[in-house]
Amino acid sequence: MVMSWIYTVILGLSVISAILLGNSSDLAAAVPKGAQAGITLAVSMAGSICLWTGVGKLMEKIGLTQKLSILLRPLLHRLFPSAKTDTPLRASLCANICANFLGLGNAATPMGIQAAKRLIRPDKPGIATDELCRLIVLNTASIQLIPASVAAVRTSLGCQTPFDILPAVWITSLCSAGLGVAAAWLLGKVWRHD
Repeated sequence: MVMSWIYTVILGLSVISAILLGNSSDLAAAVPKGAQAGITLAVSMAGSICLWTGVGKLMEKIGLTQKLSILLRPLLHRLFPSAKTDTPLRASLCANICANFLGLGNAATPMGIQAAKRLIRPDKPGIATDELCRLIVLNTASIQLIPASVAAVRTSLGCQTPFDILPAVWITSLCSAGLGVAAAWLLGKVWRHD
């Protein structure tokens, strides 16, 4: 709701500025160009998201997600102690992390929501647990091995080598996720409300 208001204010200021500065014809020409560029970008991204979502479903069907779950189990148990005893939570967390590894934030969202629902304490439904905060931090600053969505955007804009950003993506996502989880852990220890 707030973003709608911000967008409306920015749009209104742009129209008023264009009229006051005598650039209304440029604004009128830019509107259809922007709409066309937006549709082109959405279609190109939809193809990439469909492809990688399909890859994720295929990984799930052939049992690769389960194997990754076993591989990620030590990390998941440290970050989310509830996953030790809750198998559906562990499966949702693993699927969410795998989708984020592939750079599929949109595909990771449903699994993240499932995991978040299982991390809410029934006795305190309005209070986020430390594990839930860590999940939100990991989803926000996800570690991406293959930034599929960013590569799709770069390809749609004419980039010939859309994956040449991999080292920078790996370094920044590792740093942001590591610092985010460390901050969530530290703040969980400082502001204990149990």
